[in-house]
Amino acid sequence: MSENTVAAPAVVPVPPPPPEPVRVNRRKRHKHNLAGYGFIAPWLVGIFGFTLIPMVYSLYLSLTKFNLLTAPQWTGIDNYLNLLHDQRYLQAVKVTLIYVVTSVPLKLALALLVAVALNRGLTALGFYRSVFYLPSLLGASVAVSVMWRQIFSQQGLLNEFLSWFGVRGADWIGDPRYALWTLVLLSGWQFGTPMLIFLAGLKQLPQDLYEAAALDGAGRVRVFFTITLPLLSPMVFFNLVLETINAFQTFTPAFVVSSGTGGPIDSTLLYTLYLYLKGFGSLQMGYASAMAWVLFLVIGAFTAVYFWSARRWVNYAE
Repeated sequence: MSENTVAAPAVVPVPPPPPEPVRVNRRKRHKHNLAGYGFIAPWLVGIFGFTLIPMVYSLYLSLTKFNLLTAPQWTGIDNYLNLLHDQRYLQAVKVTLIYVVTSVPLKLALALLVAVALNRGLTALGFYRSVFYLPSLLGASVAVSVMWRQIFSQQGLLNEFLSWFGVRGADWIGDPRYALWTLVLLSGWQFGTPMLIFLAGLKQLPQDLYEAAALDGAGRVRVFFTITLPLLSPMVFFNLVLETINAFQTFTPAFVVSSGTGGPIDSTLLYTLYLYLKGFGSLQMGYASAMAWVLFLVIGAFTAVYFWSARRWVNYAE
């Protein structure tokens, strides 16, 4: 080849042009959006009409003096400051804290105990599960609270039963030393919901761990505290949060058992009952709204503490 020969230039492949974007019909897309908003409309009405807007309005009322008959009068934080000097309010806080601290562990302990017993393969498991869950369906009703009052009154069924053995029973709901504990027992009797959650969790536990523990000679108590309880800790945490919130909001049993007064001597004056007395008994809606927001913050604080401490005792093992 001679020196004057020129090499042909290399052919560079040209990439194909990008496909044209598919244009979506705006009217069609808007039509699909309207259909979606139509499906969630009931939820939107509920969250705004019955939750968010009433919450904001109650926050405003907590800063006013309002009796349902006249227009709200702005008072600032006076309602919150007055709570600190209200002796009945402080008594309601004390009674509610005692109720929560005692009733929640009692309910969870009974629920876990019954769930472990039912998990041993009973023949009529569905029947027993329904029987134990039934009190949870009826426990918050007025009828059950009235029945509970009849059982623990001075002439009630409990004292009638004790009289067969020559024991003279006390006036359980008329004595301030025992009245609150009857409500705690009523709460513990309603262990059906956490029991079902524990039972569902027990069904999912790996059996190879129990077989290994049996080969090592571990007893039932040790197996429970080293295998069962740690693996059930997520269910314990879930039930603990829910039952604490429910305990703070308990109202019907205290209202029925004490005839709406919180007696005797304010021994059953739960927080929600005193809130009801202030709001609908004395028509102090601003004061009651302030109490409601304090309760909301306290429940939030308890929940935050539970979530903060969960990292130390809740095990989410695979």
